[in-house]
Amino acid sequence: MACWKEIRSSSWIYPTLVLCVYGFFSMMRPSEPFLTPYLTGPDKNLTIDEVTNQVFPVWTYSYLVLLFPVFLITDYMRYKPIIILQGLSFIITWLMLLFAQGVLAMQLMEFFYGMVTATEVAYYAYIYSVVSADHYQKVTSYCRSITLVATTVAAVLGQLLVSLAELSYFYLNAISLASLSLAFLASFFLPMPKKSMFFHKDRIPETPQGTMGQETMSNAPSINKQPSYQEDKDAVKSSVISRTLPECQSDKHQRHMLVQLCKDLKECYCTKKLLYWSLWWALATAGYNQIVNYIQVLWDNRAPSQNYHVYNGAVEAAATFLSSVTSMAVGYVKINWDVSGELALGIFSALDAGSLFLMHFTANIWACYASYLVFKSCYMLLITIATFQIAVNLSMERYALMFGFNNFVALVIQTIITVVVVDSRGLGLKIVTQFLIYGSYFAVIAGIFLIRSIYTTVSIKCKKETRNFSNRPQNIKEQGSETRL
Repeated sequence: MACWKEIRSSSWIYPTLVLCVYGFFSMMRPSEPFLTPYLTGPDKNLTIDEVTNQVFPVWTYSYLVLLFPVFLITDYMRYKPIIILQGLSFIITWLMLLFAQGVLAMQLMEFFYGMVTATEVAYYAYIYSVVSADHYQKVTSYCRSITLVATTVAAVLGQLLVSLAELSYFYLNAISLASLSLAFLASFFLPMPKKSMFFHKDRIPETPQGTMGQETMSNAPSINKQPSYQEDKDAVKSSVISRTLPECQSDKHQRHMLVQLCKDLKECYCTKKLLYWSLWWALATAGYNQIVNYIQVLWDNRAPSQNYHVYNGAVEAAATFLSSVTSMAVGYVKINWDVSGELALGIFSALDAGSLFLMHFTANIWACYASYLVFKSCYMLLITIATFQIAVNLSMERYALMFGFNNFVALVIQTIITVVVVDSRGLGLKIVTQFLIYGSYFAVIAGIFLIRSIYTTVSIKCKKETRNFSNRPQNIKEQGSETRL
């Protein structure tokens, strides 16, 4: 009991603990690696074309529509209400997965899942508003690690239940719903933050001119002060003004914050280094989200779940583990990323392109599984480097702003790809052909950054030679003066 009181009284342990509990149960979804087999199986009885071309695209569209307003509302409402909204959206999504039928119902389910992903920013931003800067690194590692652990445990559990216990996909979704319900309950125990990054910053309140003097005079003994009707009217008037003033100041502050956000965003992208890293971030994240969204459809095409054993859970667990290892390895690699960063982006993007081409050309499910492991590990390695390179030169507020805007641009690109390539109102290509397009897309990204890295290397070499050449006449003069002496 005493230990619990100590945790509650701590400034950072209690909110971090509750947020980690929420993060664990919200990511503990053993049914997720088996979503496509569930939708195309006897429970929902949808065709693979309906899932690919009509159901899954709705998630991209809803995510795009909701992301920007949710980003601003999250900060304005100070995170906790949005985390609760995410928990509620999770429950609605899985209730519809369990009990709703038909294409239209599954499209509505994807809309609510778009709400889930749009509100995800609240989970990662909340903790910075309730703990001091001294604990940022520690709490960030806890909150991110717990989601990776939960994802891995859920994938392994799902695979074991499917392979060994031969549990129905319906009951996997029921287990996911139970876990998400616990996460929803945990969200109510989060303390309400008193500040946020943009709209509710800690700032010294401005005192209207003359107020201090008026308060001093009112507290001092008055001489020849007699009550009158006019003084009562003035008192009522001043009270009305005092109530109106904070509201006006609040509206003015909000408008000022929006203008300042635009200025900060413009200044961030004026730096060439940040611009190129952000360009890769947006392009690669758009492709990555598209692959993750449709990879199960490709697996089902290569090895239909009705005829083959499905190992989606084991592959997702292995991919998450390898991604964690590669992300951690970045911290131990001593490389000048300012010089070699663009080359790394080009090389690993080329590996991503190669793995996607292999998924297109091979009919072997195990080769598809292995290619996915390579693809996800390379992306997670590069996104970790990009995150560090962008964050190292920015304040927390500007980093959050660039993070949100980069993801928004990525989502716009992903939406364009979905409309053209996937949606039945566009080309509506088969899943195998789609992966040929995605491989070509990453090949273009690799080409851009390989060319850029060659240009950067040559420029550095030329500058060095020019500097050496300009220093040579000065060295000759110095040698001549020494000879004369």
